[in-house]
This record gives sequence, structure tokens and C-alpha cells, in this order.
Amino acid sequence: MSTAADEHVEHEHHHGYHHDKDALIKRLHRIEGQVRGIERMVSTDRYCIDILTQISAVSTALDSLAFQILDEHVKHCVAGALTSGDEADAKEKTEELLAAVHRFAKTR
Repeated sequence: MSTAADEHVEHEHHHGYHHDKDALIKRLHRIEGQVRGIERMVSTDRYCIDILTQISAVSTALDSLAFQILDEHVKHCVAGALTSGDEADAKEKTEELLAAVHRFAKTR
């Protein structure tokens, strides 16, 4: 006999990044450490160029993380919607993807 909890596990939805979640969290912790390092650099009056170099490194790390999540979103969420036969879901996921790409491109 299955319980409601068993049915929830069977139908549990995961996002595309789910299988890499632990690695993503480790990357986020490293980025967080870099940002705290920048804060310490500012508090201790470090040279401007040194601070800017570290800001650039954080920005690059965040860009790389964003591309990885975007890649997984396309491969999992968007591809799943497109192959599901649900036209409304496919349209929604396509529009979300395009909006995300536009937002991401505006920051460049």
C-alpha cells in the first residue's frame, strides 16, 4: 500500500541543476568567500586595482555559474517542455528562456 508520502516522492519534480546541486553550492560558497575577501580589502584600504581585479574574478565566477545553470535549464526544463506535447508549457518555457537570455545579455 502506498502512502501520500510515497506518491510525493514518485512525482517529485527536480530542476535541471538538481544533479549538480552540491557542486553548485560549493561554488557559491567559494564566490561568497571571494566577496568577503573584497570586503576585507576595502576595510583595510587595499589598492584600487587589486580590489577591481578581485571584483572581476567574482563576476567571472558568477557568469560561469549562470551559464552552467542556463545550460542545464535548456537541457532539462526547456527540452522537457518541448518534448512533452504540452504546447502551453513549451511556449512558457521558451519565453522564460528568451527573457533570461535577454536579462543576462543586458549585464554584459
